[in-house]
Amino acid sequence: METAILVGLINDQQREEQTEEYLDELEFLASTAGAKTVKRFIQKLPHPDPATFIRKGKLEEVEEYAAWKEVDMVIFDDDLSPSQINNIQKKFKCKVLDRTNLILDIFAARAKTAQARTQVELAQMEYLLPRLRGMWTHLERQKGGIGMRGPGETEIETDRRIVRDKISKLKDKLDKIDKQNATQRKTRGDLIRVALVGYTNVGKSTIMRLLSKSDVFAENKLFATLDTTVRKVVFDRMPFLLSDTVGFIRKLPHNLVESFKSTLDEVREADILMHIVDIAHPAYEDHIRVVDQTLKEIDGTEKPTMMVFNKMDLYEKRNFDPYLEEDVKRNLLDELTNSWLAKTNENAVFISAIEKQNIQEFRSKSYTMIKRMYQERYPYKSEMF
Repeated sequence: METAILVGLINDQQREEQTEEYLDELEFLASTAGAKTVKRFIQKLPHPDPATFIRKGKLEEVEEYAAWKEVDMVIFDDDLSPSQINNIQKKFKCKVLDRTNLILDIFAARAKTAQARTQVELAQMEYLLPRLRGMWTHLERQKGGIGMRGPGETEIETDRRIVRDKISKLKDKLDKIDKQNATQRKTRGDLIRVALVGYTNVGKSTIMRLLSKSDVFAENKLFATLDTTVRKVVFDRMPFLLSDTVGFIRKLPHNLVESFKSTLDEVREADILMHIVDIAHPAYEDHIRVVDQTLKEIDGTEKPTMMVFNKMDLYEKRNFDPYLEEDVKRNLLDELTNSWLAKTNENAVFISAIEKQNIQEFRSKSYTMIKRMYQERYPYKSEMF
């Protein structure tokens, strides 16, 4: 397993506790990619240093530790500019990655279908284009491993014109795949479409497997699902299409959102959204905001949405003392649920997909919501169930 150092900033836009949260997530990303974090470095600055992200003294401190421990990579929790990468790389004998580079590497490892692989390669090419000089100089010294999976390591690919041509070809290829997918979606008939959306690792695939009773891959890692999965589900004779989509994340690279817009067509064209939330996560409200913002970017808002607060079993374990009196615990849970029910106009449910807690209410609310949509869209069909 490769080893990594993480580097983050505390600044006017990011408090200390937020920085620690982001680095926790970055460590999870590194672990998902196959790296073990051995050290974190944090510096307080009004804004990132334009030349080296962190100041010279802190950079030398990181450099000394990296050399002493012989770490494989240093990962920065924000995007580095081409000049920052070049300047930082001169100081280190190991790989230098930023958050986007790490996420792209995970996507490259997880992509299985032709569409996903094309989308990832396009995002990688667009990321590399302005960074070619520094990145490919670095590749001459360090081959393979995390951050190095991707479009190739031959010298000729450092030519910007060739990379631009490849970007153009990849976009054309994606356009063809999009047209094929659009045709497939048209052949699905007059069925209501429900899309599961949410932050990465909130349990979407587990819920998909629970509702559709099909073998859908689920794993406790970030971006376990990369390709959209669609299943036909029937509730009490009422059929509908259920799709599981790639999870969102904070600081999601813009070019990645652009590349994956075709995958997220399932979200745009859905009739109903089920926004899955890991309520046991201490930053779950921040996750909700990230998902809402990403939905705005892909024009996926203004749809009937049910908030599905998952992992209630973990929430209780993490927030309640085992000796807490039951009536006090019940009051606290009621306060939490009533608050969100009020915020969502009663379109919320609290479950544990793993422990199968409150699943019947979830199915009942889903049934009511989907049937109402049938009555609006296809009234002739709604009479059948």
